[in-house]
Amino acid sequence: MEILGYDRVNGVGVRNYVAVMATVGCSGDAAERIVQIYPKAKLLVHLQGCAQTPPDIDLVEKVLVNLALNPNVYSVLLVSLGCESVDADRVADKISSVKNVEVIRVQERGLSHAISRGSEIVKKMCDEAEKVSRTKVDFSNIKVAIKCGASDSTSGIISNPVAGRVADMIIREGGTVIFGETTEIIGAEHILAKRAVDDTVARKMFTAIEEMEKRAMSMGVDMRGGQPTGGNIKGGITTIEEKSLGAICKTGTSKLVDVIGYGDVPSKRGLIFMDSPGREMEALTGFAAGGAQIILFTTGLGAPQGFPIVPVIKFSGNPEVCARLNEHIDVDLSPVFYGRESLQEAAQRLFNEIIDVAKFKRTRAEILAYEKFFNIYVKGPVI
Repeated sequence: MEILGYDRVNGVGVRNYVAVMATVGCSGDAAERIVQIYPKAKLLVHLQGCAQTPPDIDLVEKVLVNLALNPNVYSVLLVSLGCESVDADRVADKISSVKNVEVIRVQERGLSHAISRGSEIVKKMCDEAEKVSRTKVDFSNIKVAIKCGASDSTSGIISNPVAGRVADMIIREGGTVIFGETTEIIGAEHILAKRAVDDTVARKMFTAIEEMEKRAMSMGVDMRGGQPTGGNIKGGITTIEEKSLGAICKTGTSKLVDVIGYGDVPSKRGLIFMDSPGREMEALTGFAAGGAQIILFTTGLGAPQGFPIVPVIKFSGNPEVCARLNEHIDVDLSPVFYGRESLQEAAQRLFNEIIDVAKFKRTRAEILAYEKFFNIYVKGPVI
């Protein structure tokens, strides 16, 4: 199957963005003001990048590099404060081997100069990006990440099973599907392990779960109240095991070919598990850093957010939510709820939506510009 996309050195983009990316939370204000002057660019501001343990700084740098290398991004402006722990030059150097990148520092001549110089750079980058045309590319170049959020009882019986069927369709076409949310496979990991291609992959998944559980227990508490969330419980989900059984439905039936770290780029095609948290801001960031060009987001209660550089397709099987929050829902699966449509028929509609979005149909979150949700997952303290 062929689609039209931006054929880049390191993959195929379905969008053609210039990313304005803060290297540390302290430079976020400057980055945001640059984008306000030239809104064709996409803003990526997070809260990390300084006064953290060395492993977390390394993780932040890796994620920044991999986000910049996402095929949906044409070029990048890094906005640095100047004294942060993240090495902006090192990040830029790793990006520069693949695409154009520039660095500005607020501390060099102050905020006003950084905004002025940054907007000049971004205007030039955007003008250059507009000259790039789409070409025919094979669908097998596409990576789709699948996330569930604001889940309720309809998630596990409608939207997640539909997503699972779509995952199988993507993989049959040669594409890659990334899923994560480590806390949301606890209690169902033995089911996924049976689908692992070998014992090594299964063991990597078990290790990721064990480490997540240890981090929670080290606080002297269990996960109840954090997972399932208060909203999940109000929506009819009672335990983490129940939530996990519903959540893994979105992985379909394909073999699990690999387990990767947070923000890593898969080296294999097929079904990939990324060790990541369940919260949207960090999970979506990990998937985007992993190279996903499109994200599928199943929701029961109506999570509205998108992501700056990756179109997020929202769908729900909750009829009340689809009616009340129709401005946020891209694909209404309520016909399945009423028995007027099968899961497979709904999956075909959702797959067609993926193709349309890849061709540049804008998602509801893109139309509403509801996409300022970005943070990087770290494991240690701010010190």
